[in-house]
Amino acid sequence: MGYYTNKYHFALYIVFWLAILIVGFYYILSGLGYRFDLGWFFENTSPFMWADLGIGLAISLSVVGAAWGIFATGSSIVGGGVKAPRIKTKNLVSIIFCEAVAIYGIIMAIVLSNNIAPYDPTAAKDVLRQNYFGGYSIFAAGLTVGLSNLACGICVGIVGSGAALADAQNASLFVKVLIVEIFGSAIGLFGVIIGIIQVSKSAMGNKIG
Repeated sequence: MGYYTNKYHFALYIVFWLAILIVGFYYILSGLGYRFDLGWFFENTSPFMWADLGIGLAISLSVVGAAWGIFATGSSIVGGGVKAPRIKTKNLVSIIFCEAVAIYGIIMAIVLSNNIAPYDPTAAKDVLRQNYFGGYSIFAAGLTVGLSNLACGICVGIVGSGAALADAQNASLFVKVLIVEIFGSAIGLFGVIIGIIQVSKSAMGNKIG
């Protein structure tokens, strides 16, 4: 089975690079090679697209991180609660920490969306430069927040799962593991702070800031 799987992956790898080479030669021979220029790509994509992608990534990755953490923690709380029913109430704090990750994403999505404003595409270069910078900054901030919260949700979920199982075995361990969980939940806050810093100098619209 492993032999055929490796052959399948190798075939996909070859097909992928052949497709890249064929498309590349087509563009070069047809005089469209300039389209491989990243500058051309960034200049011909709307800053609104980048801004909306950043907002979408901020909230979607945060929700995925929260869901992942709740899944990991919740299953351990339910399983450990069979042996020690006393853990079910106080370990809900781990669920709250995971849910806070999604709230971070929602808050940042609202903050980032307030930076979007319409502009005139035929305006001066300074206005266009400002709006492109704003779109890219919002995308970068959304990606930063989303990835930070994804990592934070997974971290809090795994530590919360360990806290529930440790508490089921020995009640004195709960507070000690909870301290680790609190430090893990701070990762999401760091991401939010960095995202705010990234968009602090960005602005969209016809008015040059």
